[in-house]
Amino acid sequence: MDWLLNSSFVQDIPVLAKPALFNLYFALAAIPISFPFALVLALGKNSPNWLLSNFSRGYIYAFRGSPLFVQFFMFYSIALSLNQAYLKPMGIDHIVLHPLFLGPFVLTLNSAAYAAEIFYGALKNVPRGEIEAAKAVGMSGRQTFKAVTWPNMIRLAWPSYTNEVIFLFHATALVYFTLPVINEQKDLMNKAGELFEKDYALFTHYSVAALYFLIISLVLFYISNLINRRLNRHRVQKVSKLKVRPNYVR
Repeated sequence: MDWLLNSSFVQDIPVLAKPALFNLYFALAAIPISFPFALVLALGKNSPNWLLSNFSRGYIYAFRGSPLFVQFFMFYSIALSLNQAYLKPMGIDHIVLHPLFLGPFVLTLNSAAYAAEIFYGALKNVPRGEIEAAKAVGMSGRQTFKAVTWPNMIRLAWPSYTNEVIFLFHATALVYFTLPVINEQKDLMNKAGELFEKDYALFTHYSVAALYFLIISLVLFYISNLINRRLNRHRVQKVSKLKVRPNYVR
């Protein structure tokens, strides 16, 4: 038992607990902003307005078509370029260039593009019969969206959006690979790499980091599943029991 407690794997668990909070922070800071932004982009893409539709399509294409790693470098370079001319005189250079701001900012822009495509697909799959029925009873466009379009769209999109949230959380591992590390603000991958440089135990340190990613992902899946059940509470779902039926005759 002593060898287990003294192993590097067990000792790394409390060491990597604080870095895991930084990864969780980046995700939780980005999700509340990227979610409504993605809805706006999805509705904009579906809009009959030519300018709004093409802007949304162009934004989604740009952020989905370029690597997140490059986007981090690009926005950090833009912030550095604007630093001396505009940001420093206003006294916000230390905020804009800080990873705790710039990290969630880039993740928000990136995740919104992917989530927007998910919401747009769900929007196009809302049952037309329900929309026509709402119009037939005299509902306005706003009432139809609130009572029919929105509930169906979010219900259809939620499973795929859950995957996007998990991907967003996993993408937080790129923040400190592209942005500067300030003081002891190290995330899981950064801290695991620091521990690796001391004893070169590659498998041990990164396994603990992977374990934290797995545990937090399971928690996010669990919360998302509760929300999904809530969204589908009105639907009658029959769970078929597993039955063994030997096929004696073909």
